[in-house]
Amino acid sequence: MDYQVTLDAFRKFLETIVTLRSPGGCPWDLSQTPFTMRRDLLEEAYEAVDAISAGDAAHAREELGDVFLNASMISLMYEQSGDFKVSDVLQEVSEKLIRRHPHVFPQSEGRSCGEGKAETAEAVLSQWERIKENVEGRKSGSVMDEIPESFSVLMKAQKIQKKGGRKGWEIPEGKAASEDVLRRFRELENFASDDKAALERCAGDFLFSAVNYVRQLGLDANCALNTANSEFCRRNEPSE
Repeated sequence: MDYQVTLDAFRKFLETIVTLRSPGGCPWDLSQTPFTMRRDLLEEAYEAVDAISAGDAAHAREELGDVFLNASMISLMYEQSGDFKVSDVLQEVSEKLIRRHPHVFPQSEGRSCGEGKAETAEAVLSQWERIKENVEGRKSGSVMDEIPESFSVLMKAQKIQKKGGRKGWEIPEGKAASEDVLRRFRELENFASDDKAALERCAGDFLFSAVNYVRQLGLDANCALNTANSEFCRRNEPSE
């Protein structure tokens, strides 16, 4: 990476968004708040995911710029309201990355807690969780407390399974995961009751199991279903 070129580009970018939010700037940008920008941030993130999934580097570059724009603009709004500075955001995330990677950064606080050896991706993730709890004091009483409310239900299911597995919960893995999907499907297929609430629970168990199986394959269920939605529409919509 050419750091000087990147720093120059970032400086120009900051000057641009500051001008948009300054007196005499853009009326639309001046009327926005972090609250009103929430939807834009989510939409741009999903559009970036679509571009990445399509393997379109040029489109991904554009969409990642929009994600960067939204995150930076919201940070600037907080600085203008006196809550925190853009530099605070960058400094905090840098410190967090260093703290949670003691196997890379010798100066990390995690080193003082006996962390620092992580030779596999799974070991890194386990160490990450221990540092969050033991160094940062972010231990939560409930897995659900650690999951954002704005997550889609598929994202929540994956996060619950991921975190639950690390806590020793009985999350089917390997062949057991596929067998669990088949078992849940048979339960749903053979459901014989007029109890809609019970049927909903049975269907939910099947979907939860399917999400876990997809996750075991190393895939993201949200992205997989989004691809299926797009493919279904492409196959069925009449061509122009």
